Amino acid sequence: MLQTKIIPTKPALILEGKKKNLIVSDIHIGFENSMVSNEIFIGKNSTINETIQELSEIIDSETPDSVILLGDVKSSIKNISKSEWDEVPLFFDKIKEKCEVILIPGNHDANIQKLVPKEITMIGSTGMVEDKVLFTHGHTMPSENFSNVEKIVMGHVHPVFFQKDSIVNGQRVWVSIKTQKEKIFPSTTGELEIIIIPSFNKYLYATQKRAYKKSISPIIKKIGEIESAKIVTLDGVILGNESIIKQVL
Repeated sequence: MLQTKIIPTKPALILEGKKKNLIVSDIHIGFENSMVSNEIFIGKNSTINETIQELSEIIDSETPDSVILLGDVKSSIKNISKSEWDEVPLFFDKIKEKCEVILIPGNHDANIQKLVPKEITMIGSTGMVEDKVLFTHGHTMPSENFSNVEKIVMGHVHPVFFQKDSIVNGQRVWVSIKTQKEKIFPSTTGELEIIIIPSFNKYLYATQKRAYKKSISPIIKKIGEIESAKIVTLDGVILGNESIIKQVL
C-alpha cells in the first residue's frame, strides 16, 4: 500500500510504494534576476549552493530511490538567463550523484532540455503515473488517460497562508483537497485527493496577499468550489479546512 509522508519542516513529500520517491516542486533557480529588477535584494550571492545543500540533506536523511522534480526548476519563463546557464546544470550534476532524478517540466522550464544532463530522466509536461498517483506540475489539465489515478500531486500554485494577525502569516503551507473524480476526469466516479506541495524556494512569499502573485492552475479552477480541504504548516500544524482556502489559493 502506498505510504505518504510529509517531511517535518521541509517542503518535500515522500511517497513510498514499489519505490521510495522524494517529491519537490518550484525550485526557481535564477529567481534573483527578477527580484533585482523589482528592486528587491536578498544578498550579494545567488542561493544555488543553499538550494543544493538543503535538497542534498533531505536526500541523505530519507535515502529515496528517486527524486521527482515537479517543474519550475528554473525561474525565467521564455528564455534561459545567464545565471541559469551555469546554475541549473550545476544543480542537476550535484543531485544526480545522490540518486535517480526525474524531471516533469513546468511552465517556467522552457528550453530546459538544453541544461539537463543526459543522466536525468525527463518526462512530458503532462506528468507521470506511479502507484495510481499522477505527478504533474499543475499548469496543464490532465487527460482522461490518467483517469485511473487516486491522487494528484502537484506544485505550481505556491500555497502561502495570509492572515495579518497570525504568526504564520506569509508562510508556505501544504494543501490537501478531496474532490469528486468526475470534476477532473468526467468519464469516472469516486474520490480524488489533490496534494499541493509548497514551493521549495523559500523566498517566494510575501506578508501581504496583494503583493504576492500566485499562479493559477486549471486543475484547481476545474474543481470550482472546494468542499473538503486541509491546510497544514511546514511544521505539521493544521491551520484549518476548506473554510480558509481563499486565504491560501
